[in-house]
Amino acid sequence: MDKLNDTYLILEGYVDVNKYRYLYFVIMFTAYVLILCSNSTIVWLIVVHRNLHEPMYMFIAGLLTNSVLFSTLIYPKILIDLLSEQPTMLYSVCLFQWFAYYSLAGAEFFLLAAMAYDRYVSICKPLQYATIMRKKNVNILLVLAWLLPTCQIGAPISMNVNKKLCKFTFKGILCNSTVYKLHCVSSTFLNIYGLVGFVNIVFVPLLFILFTYIRIFIITYRSCREVRRKAAQTCLPHLIVLLNFSCLTAYDVLLLRLDVEFPTIVRFIMTLQMILYHPLFNPVIYGLKIKAIYKHLRKLFFPGTMV
Repeated sequence: MDKLNDTYLILEGYVDVNKYRYLYFVIMFTAYVLILCSNSTIVWLIVVHRNLHEPMYMFIAGLLTNSVLFSTLIYPKILIDLLSEQPTMLYSVCLFQWFAYYSLAGAEFFLLAAMAYDRYVSICKPLQYATIMRKKNVNILLVLAWLLPTCQIGAPISMNVNKKLCKFTFKGILCNSTVYKLHCVSSTFLNIYGLVGFVNIVFVPLLFILFTYIRIFIITYRSCREVRRKAAQTCLPHLIVLLNFSCLTAYDVLLLRLDVEFPTIVRFIMTLQMILYHPLFNPVIYGLKIKAIYKHLRKLFFPGTMV
């Protein structure tokens, strides 16, 4: 196995895949269709309705588009694996999946940070909102949300292309940072770079989000009840999504940093949380909790009802 393209990894992350193969397939295929339909519907509503052409809704569209991209890069391979006698993956494909997995996960944090900044300017600096959150600035923030983590993650992936493997069994169903454990020699530089990357694409945006929301709550606490109510309506969905995604990300980081062998069933359930629960959770939260989006959803699915 001298050539990278000839190196196959055996995926051992599935639980009783031979016994429940078709049940898994139906569940995952149904989930994939629901993810595509639910996220794409809200994005479509934001695009076609002019009253939703505001920065907050554009960032929501970016976040839901990110979920569609993430799912489209993950689900087809999983569906193929479920119909295979022995799930395997080329090492080159594994590296690409690793790259996409962390790039899009990092983009999620940057998009949530951009949304927090938008709410901060809207509530704390309302007179300057139109100037600061111009269309050009919103587009720049959207581009940077995907570009910054992509550049950050791209470097270590390229360094791993020619790494020698001593293990060919991967204890998971999709590739993430635990690929390091397959290498014959552990790289101190890559471990440090990975830690710096984690700080840059997760910890820094997270601190920024917490800072902006603390400022928002301090200012709204001193305001009237109506201002507090409106702030809660727009900020609460973002905080719920942030908390949900942060918990799932924390597990993934601990999986590599702590030298602990988690049971296969635990790995499998946590992976399903990331690829099933989270992409379905976002459109439900934003579709039901954001009043303007909810109105258009009601008109779309129940055109005869009063909103």
